[in-house]
Amino acid sequence: MTTDHFNTFMEGLPVERKGPVAALIDALRSKLPEGFAEHSDGRMVHFSVPFSLYPDGYHCNPKSPLPFVSVASTKGQVSLHHMGLYAHPPLLEALKRDWESADLGKLNMGKGCVRFKRMAQLEAAIPTLVMTFERMTPQAWIGCYEAEVKR
Repeated sequence: MTTDHFNTFMEGLPVERKGPVAALIDALRSKLPEGFAEHSDGRMVHFSVPFSLYPDGYHCNPKSPLPFVSVASTKGQVSLHHMGLYAHPPLLEALKRDWESADLGKLNMGKGCVRFKRMAQLEAAIPTLVMTFERMTPQAWIGCYEAEVKR
């Protein structure tokens, strides 16, 4: 991972987001199955399948590693972009069940993007998100990607 880009990302966060976003990234670092690689472009923090495991890279840009999870901070929210939620309906259904069981309030999401407008909700959701992080290995994501996304 490029430390300078990660530091640029973290320094650009509003003060009230720094702790919750750092906790989310720490959870990704410790709970994603082994094999995903972390990198940052200064605007987002990404966890991808490295070229050593998937040399084809991302079909939209083969010079980029296969994306899996990214964390972004925009003006109004922090977002967790999870390609597995987008491409693998059973993973999405598991997150919805876990979210409801944890009584985390309304799940604000698009196809594969979980949005957090309140940092207290993000912090409360991390244990539930961890269960989602642990459910898909790089090899499982490659298989899902090839079957459902890269056509």
